[in-house]
Parts: sequence; structure tokens; C-alpha cells
Amino acid sequence: MRYFVTGCAGFIGSNLVDRLLQQGHEVIGFDNFSTGLREFLKEAQQNKNFRLIQGDLLDREKLNQSMQNIDAVFHLAANADVRFGTTHPHKDLEQNAIATFNVLEAMRFNNVTRIAFASTGSIYGEASVIPTPENSPFPVQTSLYGASKLAAEGLIQAYCEGFQFQAYIFRFVSILGERYTHGHVFDFYKQLLKDPTKLFVLGNGKQRKSYLYIQDCIDAIFFAMEHAKEKVNIFNLGTDEYCEVNNSINWLCEHLTLSPIISYEGSERGWIGDNPFIFLDCKKMRTLGWKPKLSIKEGIIKTISYLQKEQHILELCA
Repeated sequence: MRYFVTGCAGFIGSNLVDRLLQQGHEVIGFDNFSTGLREFLKEAQQNKNFRLIQGDLLDREKLNQSMQNIDAVFHLAANADVRFGTTHPHKDLEQNAIATFNVLEAMRFNNVTRIAFASTGSIYGEASVIPTPENSPFPVQTSLYGASKLAAEGLIQAYCEGFQFQAYIFRFVSILGERYTHGHVFDFYKQLLKDPTKLFVLGNGKQRKSYLYIQDCIDAIFFAMEHAKEKVNIFNLGTDEYCEVNNSINWLCEHLTLSPIISYEGSERGWIGDNPFIFLDCKKMRTLGWKPKLSIKEGIIKTISYLQKEQHILELCA
């Protein structure tokens, strides 16, 4: 197959590219390198089946030209900055909603009808049903990021109805693992590397979060695309557990053999859009036949081990 991957130099995108190439597929990677790292594509660029295009999804002409003779699109490019969304609202609109529209139009221009989309559990806002299923009551949005991802989902669904596309929409919990470059585990490790004696936490540490290891995430995407056959296929992706932020701190400190003084600022929300409890109901994926291999704790430890080994990544993402 010949795949088009947006956000190919990002954390999830680069891991996906590697897996597709390992399976013998051709991959066209598209990235503007606003947050992606060329280093993550070193292995891919040694493969004759990989072609990198540096471009912006807001450049419709370049996008149309780049997507020729493609079998399916993996749309992973996005502004994923929830915390600072209110300081630059245009980013979520442009990079998530409008960029998705441009991807869909490029698909239509090139007669590509199959898309996998990286959505988010943030679209559920502060859910009234926990664990939260895919058919949860329509949520009030609490972040510009979540709102823009939900808008992108709506566009994709409408294109499936209007132009006979087939879509796989994956609502991720937070993803961890090799090449992880943002999020509280990353921030905590950076702090402790700078000063192992203290750790500052936004919020009260009691926020309950869900995580999924990157290779489990990619396994789930491939499994769903092979086995789910509806026009619009929507899946929550996560583990069947959650943890408090304090749990992740304890696992991190235990792994690093540190005992820092921890200070907290705020209550159950560290910032606007920081949902205090995220726990997705993944029965739909389990019924399809997939389940993750790693627990949340195992995913966090693998992430820290990677950051310890590749400390220069911390500087690249400063």
C-alpha cells in the first residue's frame, strides 16, 4: 500500500511511519516541522520506500500535489497544546480544524477515500459518564483543542456521508513512550534533571488521568483498520485503568531513586481545559478483539527510560 502521513516527524507520526515501513508499505510523510523533529525520521529516511515532503497543511496547492496515487491517509498533524490554547486560539482553528478540511479536500481532489484520524479523549470535556463511551451524551467543550478536534471529526464524518469516504476516528488518551516530547511526565523529568531535590506540580496532584503506550496505540490503529468495516468507525483507545498524577510522580521518583520535596499550585485543574478525570470506556475496541499489552505504570517507566537514554531530546524540545 501507499500511505500519506501528516505530522510524520512527530511523536506518534514518526513511530507510525517506522511501523508502516517495517510492514513493507510505501510512505509519503508530510510535516512542517513546527514541533516535529527530523531526528525522529533518521531511520525512515534510510528506507527507499519513504519520501519526506516539508510542507504546511494550510498550503492547499502543495497538499493537493503531494497526495497523488495514495491508498489511504493517516492524519496525525495537529496543534496539541491544550494548556496554552487560550493564548493563541487561532492555532487550534487553523492547525486542527482548517488543516483537516484541507486534508479532506486534497483527498477528494486525488480520489483518496480512506482516512485514519488522531482525535482525543479531550472532546468529551468534563464527561458526565465515567468510564466514557464513544456514544456519551454530547459534551460541553472545555478546551479549544478539544473543540477543534471535535470540529475536525464532524468534517470527516460529513465527508464520509457526502463523498463516500471511509474513516477511522481514534479518540486517544494521553500517549506515552519512545519519542514522547510533551506532557506532564516529560515536564516532571526535566524538572528533576535540573534539580533532583524539588518538584513543582500544577494542580493538586489528584487529577486522574489515562495513558497508553505508543506501540499499543499503533497496534490498535492497525487492528481497527483491518477489522472494522463501517463507513465511520469511532474508537476510544486506552487501557482499562487510570492513575492520579501523584501515582505517576511516585513511579517516576521510584525509578530515578529520588525523593524530591513536592509543591503544588492550584486545585483539581492545573490549567483551563485540564479535565480532572479522564477515563475512557474501551469496550468497543475490546469487543473487536484488541487490548493493550502494557499497563500505565509500564508505559511511564518505558518513557522515562527512553528520556534517560536520549537526554538530548530534552534540549531539542526546550
